[in-house]
Amino acid sequence: PVRPGGDIAFCNSAVKLLIERGAVDDAFVADHTEGWDELVADLAAQDLDDLLADAGLDRAQLDAFVDLYAGAASAILTWSMGITQRRESTDGVRAIVNLALARGNVGRDGAGLMPIRGHSGVQGGAEMGAYATALPGGITVTPEAAAELGGRWGFDVPGHVGLTAPEMVEGIERGEVDVLWASGGNFLDVLPDPDRVRASLGKVPLRVHQDVVVTSQMLVPPDDGEVLLLPVATRYEQEGGGTETTTERRIIFSPEIPGHQVGEARSEWRLFAEVAARARPDLADRFAWATNEALRREIAEIVPLYAGIETLHESGDNVQYGGRHLAAGGVFPTPSGRGRFMPVRPPADRVPPGMFEVSTRRGKQFNSMVYATTDPLNGAERDHVLVGHRDAQALGLGDDDPIVLRSVAGEYRGRVRRVKLPTGTLQVHWPEGNVLLPSGPEHREPQSQVPDYTAIVSLERA
Repeated sequence: PVRPGGDIAFCNSAVKLLIERGAVDDAFVADHTEGWDELVADLAAQDLDDLLADAGLDRAQLDAFVDLYAGAASAILTWSMGITQRRESTDGVRAIVNLALARGNVGRDGAGLMPIRGHSGVQGGAEMGAYATALPGGITVTPEAAAELGGRWGFDVPGHVGLTAPEMVEGIERGEVDVLWASGGNFLDVLPDPDRVRASLGKVPLRVHQDVVVTSQMLVPPDDGEVLLLPVATRYEQEGGGTETTTERRIIFSPEIPGHQVGEARSEWRLFAEVAARARPDLADRFAWATNEALRREIAEIVPLYAGIETLHESGDNVQYGGRHLAAGGVFPTPSGRGRFMPVRPPADRVPPGMFEVSTRRGKQFNSMVYATTDPLNGAERDHVLVGHRDAQALGLGDDDPIVLRSVAGEYRGRVRRVKLPTGTLQVHWPEGNVLLPSGPEHREPQSQVPDYTAIVSLERA
């Protein structure tokens, strides 16, 4: 039960104990990694009791974990948004990597590092270049890389990075965005500080929303502009079928289901192609794919990582890029061919006395689309605030007592549900609890610009 923000401290304490017990895979470290001595020296300067306090654990819990981990011939370390949606998320991932490398849990059967992506459009979309800071294939955006890609396509490709979603909101506020074209997604429901997002969306001169469903952001009225809604087909309805890329790097084909065309909905790739051809008739031939298979042949040419996507025809056909294992046999895609240990330190405690750190959690939902008001895992309803038993007892709170949480961004009114949580921490449902989340660069991870989906709050009876 590591407390929110305690992941770095937990991983560091576990590696310290592996060293103390002589349970490190010394052969793997020597043959396939670098930076180990620097990590050992840095960990030696970190007090174990302080690390345990930061992690919210006691020594018995740490011992039990290290017993299990050191005794396992193989282990897979998996993480998701609880790690990545924090200001210190990059160091959180580095700490997990350190823990994996220390036992050689990379590049072989039953072992690995596995970040979980949000849903089926995320992985493949990013690898196709639908990403603010990467070109197709994950290539870093540079003038040289853009020029090379533009030469293959026959038109200029911008050689600078784009804006992430929270940066778009701020760009709109500065009057720097003339058109906001949203392919799926819902800024209003998923970003912190929804009141700020709503005001920002209203200021865009032209908003274009293409999606398979109507979402709340589409219905934000423009202050003095226009909003266009473009219905598009799902991957099961789009012409020629489509693919998804799974979290284990499998590009899987889903054929078109005939007889399910809906109104004016178009295949997204056809929609983009027609808009490009109308905007630049001189380049129309670059977007005139005769079939979905022809488009996938171009993908395989432009993104060699996706070689084989053009061969998929039947339901379930798939290729796994990168092979069965990444870093197979301990050979890493780094200049030295070695995995790198990186010393990291836990963040300073940012919770003042008498305050709480609130995390956002998901219930019975898919992204921001809520399927049921009751969470089948714990029986909590959407307005329940999850409070740890010890904190609830100290505050004299019982189940369903009305309370109000306040942060620098806003307030949230809900009811208590007592659960097992680390002291000083709370949980609210997302997206309803987004009103508590502050926005701005200081509340994002500096490199990725991913927002921090936790907040510091006070708690009072309503």
